[in-house]
Amino acid sequence: MNWLHSHVMRFKDALSKPGLGAIAEVKRRSPSAGDLRPDADPAALAAEFERAGASACSILVDARFGGSWDDLRAARAAASLPLLAKGFFSMEDDLRTAKEAGADAVLLLLRDLDDGAAARLRVCAHELGMDALVEAHDADELERAERLGAEIIGINARDLSTFAIDRAAQLALVARASRDRVIVAESGIHAAAHGAAAELHGAHAVLVGSALMGARDPAAKLRELLRRPLVKVCGLTRQEDADAAVAAGADLLGFIHARESPRRTDELLDAPDTVLRVSVFVGEREKTGADVVQYYARENGHRSRDGVLLRGDHRVATVVDLPWLEEDDTHFERARVTNGRVMLAGGLGAENVRAAIDAVHPWAVDSARSTERAPGVKDHQKVRAWVQAATS
Repeated sequence: MNWLHSHVMRFKDALSKPGLGAIAEVKRRSPSAGDLRPDADPAALAAEFERAGASACSILVDARFGGSWDDLRAARAAASLPLLAKGFFSMEDDLRTAKEAGADAVLLLLRDLDDGAAARLRVCAHELGMDALVEAHDADELERAERLGAEIIGINARDLSTFAIDRAAQLALVARASRDRVIVAESGIHAAAHGAAAELHGAHAVLVGSALMGARDPAAKLRELLRRPLVKVCGLTRQEDADAAVAAGADLLGFIHARESPRRTDELLDAPDTVLRVSVFVGEREKTGADVVQYYARENGHRSRDGVLLRGDHRVATVVDLPWLEEDDTHFERARVTNGRVMLAGGLGAENVRAAIDAVHPWAVDSARSTERAPGVKDHQKVRAWVQAATS
């Protein structure tokens, strides 16, 4: 098959679809981690990643990562999803080889390319019918990428000189990037909450390599990272309960700061970075250090029916809830027709959350009371049952 004029520009299109996309990476080794999967079969993995929901697949073709152009050819023969050729490219001949081997896109590292070389290679990629993923590591490189007109910008959390991961710096750059570009958060993605954080900061996709290659079942790990809805355990007031929610597999931990709530707490409990902490406010809100704020207006002395999720001052989702202490048969339908990301809350427990998910397909589900044995005191068995029901 002649790949020179097929699959034109479909890499960008695949990453631009609604929801968080994933570029699943095939690499046998890493300079930072050493051998990851020396016997990796790029054909089998590309096909498995496609079935698991990857938007695209990245193939390391550089010998330093145990890769070769034959790996790209094997993946192309086995899978139909867009392929990214990943290496240290500096010559137009590199790009021609990538195209002939079946690539839909190539990686351009601004760390190794001056503006003239980067611009020349972008033009060459375009003429060959390929997209270019232009990678930046800091604010200066992000500015360069935007100035060069890059349509797809990768922001790497890993410092390629020290191999250190700085996800906070990465997220700040993702949030700063122009909204008219396709943004890919690269490296440091090991949990669904990591991808969710990148998504809420503005990333269209994540690129995941080491977490997949180091997993017993790479395709299952990819499905885990992309799983929706996310699961929130709310109303936490005790450290042992927060720890139990993390151990059960919750993605978000909720801390209610509203003065009228029997689950009120003034502190954010400790949690690993594999979850997002959510501060819940009614009427007023303060800075707490939480990753996300769940905010309700105050109406008649209680919370409003629906709320919003905020990252800083940016609304990133709608919380579709029940009226205060009331039921509503239209609850799921209201949520289903709400535009954008939806966190479904109100009346959810292990016994009905699966039906709710099937009816609404929300971005996240939220429960406090169903996991308690008293207000603000969790029943750990109920917590486990809630998370399992929501993720099964």
